[in-house]
Amino acid sequence: MAAHHGVPGQAPLTRPAFGLAIVGLGASLAPLDIAVNVALPDITRHFRLVLGDVQWLVICYVLVYGSLMLVCGKLGDLFGHRLIFRTGLAISAIGCAACAAAPDWPLFLWARASQGIGTALALSCTPALATSLYPESARTRALAGFASSMAIASAVGPFLGGALVELWGWPAVYWVRVPIALAALALSGLLPAPKPNPRPFDALGAVLLALCMSTLLLSLVLSQRREVPGLWPAALFVAALVLLFFYVRRAGQVPEPIIRPGLFADPAFAVPNAMNALANLAGFSILLLTPYYLVNVLKLSALMSGLVLALAYAGSLTGAPLSAWLVRRIGQRPTAFVGVAFVGLGLLPLGFTDAATPLVVVAVLLILEGIGQGLLTVAYTDIVTATLAQRDRGVAGSLALLTRTLGIVSGASVLTALQAHGAGELTGIEGFLAGYRFAFVAAGGGLLAVLALSRLVPGAWAARTNG
Repeated sequence: MAAHHGVPGQAPLTRPAFGLAIVGLGASLAPLDIAVNVALPDITRHFRLVLGDVQWLVICYVLVYGSLMLVCGKLGDLFGHRLIFRTGLAISAIGCAACAAAPDWPLFLWARASQGIGTALALSCTPALATSLYPESARTRALAGFASSMAIASAVGPFLGGALVELWGWPAVYWVRVPIALAALALSGLLPAPKPNPRPFDALGAVLLALCMSTLLLSLVLSQRREVPGLWPAALFVAALVLLFFYVRRAGQVPEPIIRPGLFADPAFAVPNAMNALANLAGFSILLLTPYYLVNVLKLSALMSGLVLALAYAGSLTGAPLSAWLVRRIGQRPTAFVGVAFVGLGLLPLGFTDAATPLVVVAVLLILEGIGQGLLTVAYTDIVTATLAQRDRGVAGSLALLTRTLGIVSGASVLTALQAHGAGELTGIEGFLAGYRFAFVAAGGGLLAVLALSRLVPGAWAARTNG
C-alpha cells in the first residue's frame, strides 16, 4: 500500500514500515546510551576519576540535549525534519567516535557534549518523521511503532553494554554506535523531505529557551549532589524562572515563537504534559533503585538482574501497540489515563516486596509498569501532536521527549531523597528495604493520587478521539 502522509509537499515512500525502521534505527542512538552506565566503572579507572567527577559524563550529555530539544524540533519544522535528523546523525557519529578516542577527561567531556548536540538534532525530529510516513488516520500507529523501537533499544542497551565492555573495554560502548549512526544516515536519504516553507526563526527566543531549560535541568541535577550547597540549586531554579519569564514575553512579540506559551493555559494540554513528566519521574525508581534490590536483597546475578529489569521494556513493547488500538476506540485521554494508572499500580506494590517475595511477582509488576508507560507514551504523544498544527510536528515531538527527560532528571533527585528519608537511621539491608518501600509507595501512591486529583480539573481528561 502506498503511503499517504500528514505533511503536505512530501514525496511518498512506498514502504512506510521500512521508513519507520530507518527512523527507529537513528532514534535508537539515544536509548542505547544506557550502555554507558555499565561502562562507568571502567571509565572511572581509565581517567583516574573520583566517583563525583564521573557523574559529569551523564550530566553534560543530558544538559545539552535536554536544553536544545525544543529548539531543534523547531529547526526541523522550519528547514525540514529529514535535514535536521541527518545533521544530528552525522554529529552523533563524530561525537561517539570522539568519546571513544578522547585522550583525556576534559576532551572526553567536550566530545560528550557534542554527542548531546547530535542527539538533540536527530531525536527531536524522529516523531515528526515517523508520522510523516503514514496517513493522518494512522498517526497513532506510527507513534506506536516509534515507541516500540525506543523500548527495544532501551532493553538491549544494558546487555549490549555489558558484553562490549567485557570483550573490548569501555570505548566499545561508543564505537558501536558509530556504524549505527552512519547506517541510519545512509538510509535516511530514502525518507520523505518537505518542500521549503520559509518562516522566520526566533534566534533570541531560542537562546532564552535553551538557557531556561539548561538552567532548570542543572538545578535538578545539582540538588541531588550532597557536596553542592542547597542555595545553588535554588538560585539556579529561580534563574530558570526568570529566563522563562523573558521567553514568555519574547514569544508574545514575535509571529513565530519556538513554542507558544499560551498552549499551557489550556488544562486539556497542560495536564497530560505534567502527567507524563510525573509518570516518568515515578517510573525512574525502577532503574534507580530496583537493581540494588535485585542484587542485594534477592541475590540475583548481574546478568539475571538485567534480564528482570528488561521486563519493564518488554511491557512497553506490549503497551505501545495496545495504546494505538485503544486510542481508536476510547480516545487519547482515557488511554493516557489508563497508562498512568498502570504505572502507579505497578510501582505501589513493589514497595512491599522483600527477600521472601517470589521473583515472578516482581516480574509481573515490572511488566505492568512497562505496559503503562507504553500506553501513556503513545497516547500522550498523540495528544501533543494533535494539539499543535501540522507544521509544528517537530516541536510537538520534541516536547513529548522533553517532558520525559524532565521527569527522569527530577526523579533522580526526588527518589534519592525519598529513599534516604525512608531509611532514616537504619543501615544495611534493613535500611535499604525501609527506604525502598518508602520511595516506591510515595512514587506509585503519589502518582495515583495526582491522577485522581487531575480528574477534577475541567476538561483535562475529557474523552476525545485522535485527530
